Amino acid sequence: MAKILDRLLLFVYSLSIGILSVIAILLLSGAIPKTLEIENVPAAYITAIVVAVVLFLLSIRFFYISLRRDRASLPSVDQRTEYGDIQISVETIENLSLKAAGKVKGIRDLKSRIRVSQAGLEITIRAVVDGEHSLPLLTTEVQRQVHDFVQETTGIPVADVSVYIANLTQSPSFKSRVE
Repeated sequence: MAKILDRLLLFVYSLSIGILSVIAILLLSGAIPKTLEIENVPAAYITAIVVAVVLFLLSIRFFYISLRRDRASLPSVDQRTEYGDIQISVETIENLSLKAAGKVKGIRDLKSRIRVSQAGLEITIRAVVDGEHSLPLLTTEVQRQVHDFVQETTGIPVADVSVYIANLTQSPSFKSRVE
């Protein structure tokens, strides 16, 4: 929605600046009679024409940008099968890895980053743990879950799963009050 609004605003801006610069060029070139007396100062006259031409060229560029189609595609992993091509977005793979890591008990606040290499996917998981479980066991389980789930679901080989334990959640401590 914001992208459409931005394009609409850019379109209106470029159109209005373009119209204003064309009027300024016509006024300064003498094509339209003017009542301004800037002809007495040649430097101001030349500067005004140069600024108007630059604004006109910028408005043409902005007008083009506002109307062109966005050709940039999201990063994806491409596979070829006997039936045709398959494209899986990196965002989909990130969400799959988060889903798999979220199944491990004791893991919270997950973030995922995917890199595509020649050997396969390199997945980095950032997590916060609860501190009640063994960290080597937790990280091994997260690595196994993510590796198996992503590889089985997408069919793309997973080369590496790295787990970064960012922090430990603080369990709320309740003090009993004696009255």
